[in-house]
Amino acid sequence: MFLRKVDGPRAVTLPDGTIMTRADLPPADTRRWVASRKAAVVRAVAAGLITRETAKSTYSLSEDELVEWETAVLRHGEAALRATALHKYRQP
Repeated sequence: MFLRKVDGPRAVTLPDGTIMTRADLPPADTRRWVASRKAAVVRAVAAGLITRETAKSTYSLSEDELVEWETAVLRHGEAALRATALHKYRQP
């Protein structure tokens, strides 16, 4: 069995006890961002599975976009990442 060499850990344990691996991340060519994919990237960055720079370059994200996702999850949970619920979580 051949394992490709990667920087950083191959798997991390999340605060809820589940294990997240690099296979749980969305594909690099993702263009349609649903809440679950956004949440997976935010969890991976927060847990140290991938770095912010890796996430931004792999998924073509801007710093502002990634910060917005992280802020939404911190303030309101993963439900705030849904595009249809944005008006509930916007600041006036």
